[in-house]
Amino acid sequence: MIIIDLCLSDIPAEARKKSEKNQKVYAKFVVDERKSPDNYGNTHTVYVNQTKEEREAGNAKQYVGSGKEIVFGAKTTAKKPDVEQLRDEDDLPF
Repeated sequence: MIIIDLCLSDIPAEARKKSEKNQKVYAKFVVDERKSPDNYGNTHTVYVNQTKEEREAGNAKQYVGSGKEIVFGAKTTAKKPDVEQLRDEDDLPF
């Protein structure tokens, strides 16, 4: 589970989209893992999703929050093995 804090004041108006289906307002976000935890133990950062054009133009990301992963019980936060690594280690006869 990842718990995030969002600053609603930082969400730009152009990121908010009204659904024609239910007339509710939505915004799309990206939750990305940090390379290392910050001073508050946050392991993830949250920013407004960019369009392909915005990414290609090198526009700055609009950060709106951060969060931390909470692990319960015996679960581990180890990353899943690389698919190629699994194929190399596969010793099944089929």
